[in-house]
Amino acid sequence: MAEPSEGGALPTVGQRATRSYTFTAESVAQFAALVGDGNPIHLDAAYAAQAPFGRPIVHGIFVASLLSAALGEQLPGPGCIYLGQTLRFEAPVYVDETVTASVEVSAVRAEKRIVTLRTECARADGVRVLSGEAVVKC
Repeated sequence: MAEPSEGGALPTVGQRATRSYTFTAESVAQFAALVGDGNPIHLDAAYAAQAPFGRPIVHGIFVASLLSAALGEQLPGPGCIYLGQTLRFEAPVYVDETVTASVEVSAVRAEKRIVTLRTECARADGVRVLSGEAVVKC
């Protein structure tokens, strides 16, 4: 297991990390139950067929949670805490699609132990589904 980042070496500008996950119907249903978001656009194929994307889509915040996993487990890693995150949702993610989250250090304020990272998630076909910026304290 990685050591907590608190007090340790800070990452450097340009460092990157990725994390991938395949969103299954079961994981989408579990997420919906956990957070209380039963919007049928995510869970009901007949309903979603009549909606703009024509089939169920994964909750955007569920997709964005890959960023939290990458930040907390990989870069900067254990011990870092979110101070902020911007998100732009750019394309849908469908059930059974694999998404890769990418984080890249864009700035480091060593005196405050604050790290800013460019964040994005993309489907396996290369389409970017969300982008933004994270600020964390290590």
